[in-house]
Amino acid sequence: MGIIVVTGIPGVGKTTVMEKAAEGLDIRFITFGTVMIDLAKELGLVKDRDEMRKLTIDQQKNLQIKTAEKVSKMKNVIVDTHCTIKTPKGYMPGLPEWVIKKLKPNSIILVEADPEEIFNRRINDETRSRDPDTIEKIEEHQHMNRAIAMAYSSVTGATVKIIYNHDNSIKDAIKEAKPVLE
Repeated sequence: MGIIVVTGIPGVGKTTVMEKAAEGLDIRFITFGTVMIDLAKELGLVKDRDEMRKLTIDQQKNLQIKTAEKVSKMKNVIVDTHCTIKTPKGYMPGLPEWVIKKLKPNSIILVEADPEEIFNRRINDETRSRDPDTIEKIEEHQHMNRAIAMAYSSVTGATVKIIYNHDNSIKDAIKEAKPVLE
């Protein structure tokens, strides 16, 4: 299986779908950002997550590279991360060229849902504090993820699979994910 990158915009349920799809399989599930924070702590760059944003751009880039190198040595791993990051100035790649080339994933899975479903999930999720988005902006973000996933694919040769996680249909999403994990 190698490395599989799973991504989707906040509120789509990517972590839930992929954790359930991986149940019973010999697959490690990690979050790229958590590995990066742990590595930063090991290197003495930060003491906690909140200090990460205080690192210089060069320190963050170097840390991203070291994290990608560490993850690339893992076997049978699902890497939960963001395909794009929405900022006030526009979208940024979640896996810049210097990261995706080191990761060399076999497959990229985009978990999606109808923008209206994601909008309603975000509104009803009292456990998270998310930036408000319109249905149109949610749709735009998913389109940006598709475009950058194909760019990642052209750099790495990874396949791109879109899995729909519609309301009350998580079993269908899990069923779609399973073949990619085998």
